[in-house]
Amino acid sequence: MDKQARYFLEVLKYTSNEAITMVNVEGEVLFWNMAAERTYQIKQEEIIGRKIKDFFRQEDLVVLKILETEQPVRSIYHRPRPDKHVLINSAPVYDDEGCLIGAIAVEQDISQLVKLNEELSDASLQLDQLKSAVSQNHAESPFSRIKGKSRAIQEAIQLAMKVAKTDATVLITGESGVGKELFARAIHEASLRNHKPFVPINCGAIPLALFESELFGYEAGAFTGATKEGKKGKIELANGGTLFLDEVGELPMEMQVKLLRVLQEREVYRIGGTKPIPVNIRVLAASNRNLEQMVAEGSFREDLYYRLNVVSLSIPPLRERLEDIPELVQMFVNEFAAKYQKPTPSLDSQVIALFLQYHWPGNIRQLRNVVERLIILTDGNQINQEDVRRLFPVAETKAGRPSALVTKPMTHLATVNQHPLQAEKAALEKQRIEQALQETYGNKSAAAKKLGISRATLYKKLKEYGINWNKEGS
Repeated sequence: MDKQARYFLEVLKYTSNEAITMVNVEGEVLFWNMAAERTYQIKQEEIIGRKIKDFFRQEDLVVLKILETEQPVRSIYHRPRPDKHVLINSAPVYDDEGCLIGAIAVEQDISQLVKLNEELSDASLQLDQLKSAVSQNHAESPFSRIKGKSRAIQEAIQLAMKVAKTDATVLITGESGVGKELFARAIHEASLRNHKPFVPINCGAIPLALFESELFGYEAGAFTGATKEGKKGKIELANGGTLFLDEVGELPMEMQVKLLRVLQEREVYRIGGTKPIPVNIRVLAASNRNLEQMVAEGSFREDLYYRLNVVSLSIPPLRERLEDIPELVQMFVNEFAAKYQKPTPSLDSQVIALFLQYHWPGNIRQLRNVVERLIILTDGNQINQEDVRRLFPVAETKAGRPSALVTKPMTHLATVNQHPLQAEKAALEKQRIEQALQETYGNKSAAAKKLGISRATLYKKLKEYGINWNKEGS
């Protein structure tokens, strides 16, 4: 090594936040920086020049495996010691003639991240169990929290109630924000497993390196201060109850294989463990992605898809259940007025009409956020259409084109003396008529049939609501 390179390495010892280890082909340590000292509490003068296996178990040393396989690894989760969790990059080193002369490993210590994640998981589980206990003590049906009288949502509720009493695996599909987890919790609470845990896991929110430990757990000594029994994974924690896999389409392929084995064998192996642990769980899964298409593309296992899709429950988007909007809005108004200790405001008759014309790409979650902002920002005793327009200067029509929330005054839908509920009903009726005419390309006979009314009644409604449809049909 020339003198200049030695100077660079000397500075690297002190500047890198990652633990850096360099070994020769005999496994002797050539380089050990300050971050490695802090991570493993081993001084440079103690380890440099000695074989690294004198300080670690040989089977725990990725850098020695690199010397054997000569295959680099990148960003893999690793536990070089029972109390350390790291992400490691490691690669072989060759001389100018292509001969192997050693290996280098760069490790990022994520032990604290793992510990915090586990504490958060424990707290979330305790909160879920508390919520479940409160719900079970309440006289109402678990499905009473799902609001709406529309046919679309009622059909979904009826199917969910039917499968709740069974142990069937359910795949809940629907766009983001439609309430898939709300349905999953209701299914669990209405099931015979309601006295056991409901354990949710968001497959899209867990770092790739932590997936396996999160799902399957690990044996004793995971970090300093951990219990001697090791750590249970989410699957074990759900034993006897329900495991809810939210955004299951985000599962990495290697985890799909291991999850499939659990579903088939009904047993789990912890990381570092050799004994199978039997588990009795019911699995509910949810996704806003098209899993069938992912199967066709090869990004989701076909066998796992069919294992999860025993019963398919599709939750309709808000735009397909517009008649539920008035009830949902009033529920959210009451909720947030109480939360922010403000008087419950009344709603101008035009407000619901505005909501009925919006596309709601974010579904119920978006509607809830809009109402919360209205409660926060409105100082008066009434929410009017101008308050809404300030939040939504431009909205998306059902065709996906930008347009104002209301394109013309709705004088035919609500007069000054008209009751708000009548205005809401009229706005919905007008919107349904316009949609039917659009879908039938202006054919009024077909539109009337689609709406379940006579052609004469349709013409009466066109006049009543001031609908000027220029495309003439038979």
